[in-house]
Amino acid sequence: MTDFDLVRRDLDRKTHDPESARSKLAARILPRAVTDFTASAPFFQLDEKLETAINMALAVGAPLLLTGEPGTGKTQVAWFLGWYFGIEVFPYQVRSTSTSEDLKYDFDAVGYLRTAHDPSPEKRRRERHEFLDQKALWEAYRCTNDSVLLIDEIDKAPRDFPNDLLQELDKHRFKHPFKEEYVEPASGRPPVVVITSNAERRLPDAFLRRCIVHHIELTEELVERAVEARIRGTDQDRDFPIELDQATRDEAIGRFWELRDPAHNLHKPPSTGELLVWLTLLSARRVTAEKLRGEKLRFLTGIEALVKDRDDLRQLLGPT
Repeated sequence: MTDFDLVRRDLDRKTHDPESARSKLAARILPRAVTDFTASAPFFQLDEKLETAINMALAVGAPLLLTGEPGTGKTQVAWFLGWYFGIEVFPYQVRSTSTSEDLKYDFDAVGYLRTAHDPSPEKRRRERHEFLDQKALWEAYRCTNDSVLLIDEIDKAPRDFPNDLLQELDKHRFKHPFKEEYVEPASGRPPVVVITSNAERRLPDAFLRRCIVHHIELTEELVERAVEARIRGTDQDRDFPIELDQATRDEAIGRFWELRDPAHNLHKPPSTGELLVWLTLLSARRVTAEKLRGEKLRFLTGIEALVKDRDDLRQLLGPT
């Protein structure tokens, strides 16, 4: 486990050695199984309903639309499927400015115009299609094997974005922007499509009709299984807090559910992702069950890993 106290406020500034501090910084072992989707994919836990939804989507070739709180593992499903089937994952992170074309390709218009107007005779005149940069959907179609296409947080996109993908979801092809031809899956089979949404706004009915929709509920059983899966990791997975004893893990999970109590009315209650990071920090600081039991919620060790909203922190303080 990496030394937790890399930065100290009570250092002797006269004798402080930046080179020594820098060597400790370079020696950090970052917790890949907590922050890396590929590394954590083998630990992902399915409940029965999610398993059914995945198999339904695979059986009929429909996109799997996953909704739920941030941090409940929606995005991780795509990487789990990539690990489970041993196939490549092509992720696309949706933004507020995304268009359906951004999912397919990027065209370097500036580079094309610069080349087109370059008078140098030694430079070859390049065709427009040579300035196309293929993006997630095109890359998934180009893959000669099965693959997973992840469209992450689709509810961030403009209203027309989901509707502009209806042909791709139905026909599994799209028109080449500069050629009289269609781009289709090279494998002859469409990629496995996983779409996530934090349900910040309603998606169009025509889009929903084409999807298998599943809402991931955060349950006590799911949390317990997620933690236990990491605890049982091999020696190669020691970046997860396997050093926490059962009593400390139980106490930490209990305080986690305490924070999620609706009575606290938190705008952003912690989810599985925050819990796993928090457990890592508790392990690094060698926190005990007794210490956790004696702390008020607002002053829990590592509360910053659990509660990210400033107003929520004020809410936990209660009346002053």
